[in-house]
Amino acid sequence: MDIDARGPRFGAAVTTAVLAAVLVTGSAWLLAWQTLAFLLGTAGGVGRSPYGLLFRRVVRPRLGPSTGFEAPEPPRFAQAVGLLFAGFGLVGYTLGPDWLGLAATGAALAAAFLNAAFGYCLGCELYLLIRRVTVRAE
Repeated sequence: MDIDARGPRFGAAVTTAVLAAVLVTGSAWLLAWQTLAFLLGTAGGVGRSPYGLLFRRVVRPRLGPSTGFEAPEPPRFAQAVGLLFAGFGLVGYTLGPDWLGLAATGAALAAAFLNAAFGYCLGCELYLLIRRVTVRAE
């Protein structure tokens, strides 16, 4: 079942704000929250992530009907990529080195910002590229 394309973009906007706050404050706790959000989005799909639930229950009822839908698999894969970067960032912020926390969080922030501001999902594009390569290889 396809999902409202506005949901992942809303989630990316919230993620952008959270990751920017992590870079400004250096808060490992805030990054731990974002890592959990990525984990839930990976495990249950973007609709079951905290930001997806917020979108569905609070934001979506205030918007008009959706005009765009997308398959749930690419955004879910993007959540897994975000989880990987947030996990490395969390290691960097808690155990060191500091540059790892900054670099991994910055990379996740850049990807989230691209999706929020321009609707370009790097993780989704990576998913589609992997699918094309693996289907041709079979």
